[in-house]
Amino acid sequence: MNRTLRSRPGPFWRGACARAAVLAATLGTSAPGHASFLSGEALDTAANVVAWIVLLFVPILVIVLFWLVHVLPEKIAHKNHHPQFQAIKTLCLLSLAFGGLLWPLAWLWAYTKPIGYKIAYGTDKADDYFREQEARLRADELRDEELIRLRSELDGMRAGGKLPTHLEQLHGDVTAKASQRAGAVRTSQGA
Repeated sequence: MNRTLRSRPGPFWRGACARAAVLAATLGTSAPGHASFLSGEALDTAANVVAWIVLLFVPILVIVLFWLVHVLPEKIAHKNHHPQFQAIKTLCLLSLAFGGLLWPLAWLWAYTKPIGYKIAYGTDKADDYFREQEARLRADELRDEELIRLRSELDGMRAGGKLPTHLEQLHGDVTAKASQRAGAVRTSQGA
């Protein structure tokens, strides 16, 4: 007798036959499924409520999201003290009117460094940046690195031409504060 051929099925086939029998029995005894837990008039009422919610609130939500996305370049430019902030704000408003076609331009403009502006005016910051730094200087909240950076920006602007009166005064205050801090450091090192 040939040992490679067996007359009885092996354990794999017995298990497979048993699983097939259990599956057939399960499918034959299953209950019919229902698509909803509601039926009849309750289903119609629920469908009407959902339809009204979708018709009223989804367009409002879409408009609000569209508006929030379109003012992002304006917020970014304001946060970064971009000197052309007002122009970026105007472009964002125009983008709303033109259905978002100008929005990528406003986004790119908000993230660019205004090199031409820096060449012309000696800085790439808006006037509100200097007002904010002046308020922080008066409250003695500027760290030494920030004080040095502000002084170098004002020195660069001064080298390019005459500073406006309020920036000239800020330059004097920054210089005085820097020398005061340097004197305090020398005194503490000498003692």
